[in-house]
Amino acid sequence: MAKFHPYLNFNGNTEEAFNFYKSVFGGEFEMIIRFKDIPAGGEGEKAISEADEDKIMHIALPIGDGKMLMATDALESMGQKLTVGNNSYIYLDTDSKEEADKLFKGLSAGGKVEMPLAETFWADLFGSFTDKFGVQWMVNYDESHK
Repeated sequence: MAKFHPYLNFNGNTEEAFNFYKSVFGGEFEMIIRFKDIPAGGEGEKAISEADEDKIMHIALPIGDGKMLMATDALESMGQKLTVGNNSYIYLDTDSKEEADKLFKGLSAGGKVEMPLAETFWADLFGSFTDKFGVQWMVNYDESHK
């Protein structure tokens, strides 16, 4: 069964926010990916401005019992606009490709797909969407984390 994790969007201050959360929860970051870490030829590579290269593409802080607090910087240079209300997602970490596909197709039906479910450089499958009720979701499957 999929695990649920809160996923937050910030307006360029993800690193500051997560250093604060780390000071409260303790622990160490499990992962930090900056926009400059996107592999050559990767999606969005040309859209990243020099000013945004050191911003956070993905960060994960364990907060106990298999739970993660995750986040990204929403970049206006990539067409993202952060407003209160769109700064959080429900992140589903699935146990199989089949579960990822089923949950993505089911939950996104009648909604708006932001990123189709596909292989990425960080996961076997990842996709994001807003469901027909306005709730934002991310679906992930990564064999290397099982």
